[in-house]
Amino acid sequence: MPTATEDRLVRCVWIGNDPLMLEYHDHEWGVPVHDDRKLFEFIVLSGAQAGLNWRTILRRRDAYREAFADVDPIRIARFDQRKIDSLLHNDRIIRNRRKIEGAVQNARAYVALRQRVPSLDEFMWDFVGGKPIVNHWRTTAQIPASTPESDAMSKAMKKAGFTFFGTTICYAHMQAVGMVNDHLVTCFRYRALTKR
Repeated sequence: MPTATEDRLVRCVWIGNDPLMLEYHDHEWGVPVHDDRKLFEFIVLSGAQAGLNWRTILRRRDAYREAFADVDPIRIARFDQRKIDSLLHNDRIIRNRRKIEGAVQNARAYVALRQRVPSLDEFMWDFVGGKPIVNHWRTTAQIPASTPESDAMSKAMKKAGFTFFGTTICYAHMQAVGMVNDHLVTCFRYRALTKR
């Protein structure tokens, strides 16, 4: 796989030259996601990321899928204390009790939410009017850490029983799943995602 400098495409500067980040940036970040399972996976990964960098979490993504029942919220919601304790010994994931218990709590919140709404997809995308917010940033410094939309979504998610989903994590989630297009206007992905 070519690095950013080898293929001469202009990208967002935050990816650096890490091939994993390059792949994520070019094929996932900012692409609209409308699949409940994938949206939930990003909730789990975003919660695990709190206080860490995204690169650390991406490197453990396959391990999370393996440890957390292919990130199936229905199955995770049934994890008992013994299963949670066993995850604390899994050195391929972030071994933080609060984060692991948070993932299980979020699965249970998801199950409860689905009894009230048709889908997590519909619930989350409603906060951006059902379509991506397209921003026009020229520098990374212009990108906010949170917005009124992420404030509202975070508040609603907390009310629904979700944890590790404060407004900053919520906004990072919105960027990841394409609810907002925060690629810099100079990035080759900006135009491709704006045309969708």
